[in-house]
Amino acid sequence: MCTVVILRRPGHAWSLLLAANRDERLDRAWDPPAAHWPNRRGVVGGRDATAGGTWQALSPRGVVAAVLNRPGSLGPAAGKRSRGELPLLALEAESAAAGAARVATLDASDWRPFNLVIADAASAWFVRGTGSGRAEAMPLPAGISMVTAHDPNDLGSPRTRRHLPRFRAVPPPVPERGDWESWTALLRDGSYDPAIGRAETLAVPPTNGFGTVCSSLLALGAGGERQWLFAAAAGAAFTPVVI
Repeated sequence: MCTVVILRRPGHAWSLLLAANRDERLDRAWDPPAAHWPNRRGVVGGRDATAGGTWQALSPRGVVAAVLNRPGSLGPAAGKRSRGELPLLALEAESAAAGAARVATLDASDWRPFNLVIADAASAWFVRGTGSGRAEAMPLPAGISMVTAHDPNDLGSPRTRRHLPRFRAVPPPVPERGDWESWTALLRDGSYDPAIGRAETLAVPPTNGFGTVCSSLLALGAGGERQWLFAAAAGAAFTPVVI
């Protein structure tokens, strides 16, 4: 289970803020965000070394896309395409809205179930693929939304139930001052209620070969400004991505 948190602030100088933890098998090799795809000029993202796709990438047009698994669908499956293709397909569009519309035309049965978040400075979208039929796209509202393996803000997810109120309660980051501390502290939180279990943990410690392997903080400005900070391990320092 991965996590993506989005704050939409229409009319604000920094109209889109995003925080993400990637949870994955520890033995699945990957490369940190860079321009890994020569045929996709200007696209920057983390690269999965197994299938060549990405879990999160940013286009030169200022569109960001991130893919997550849905419950019970970790890992590849015979006859299915890699879900890491989906952010790259979405980023071929001119805008987040167009990217979401494009993915919604695809046959979702080609992939294992997925959640896809697509956003730019103007709008943000959630696309759900259930493994059959067409994917379904829906806009994310202003304010904070959290996506896990479940739908946005679904309190049936223990992680969302615990951490969504916490993200909504803290002061938002201030990208122009490089101040992301309020969100950084939450992304690094590995605590949980023993009565509930690790399903509510935001930063998953290495457990049975699985855990949180990296984190991102990203901001998109109304004037085209872009800022991406990346931590190459759970709890590691965040450093700027060249975009």
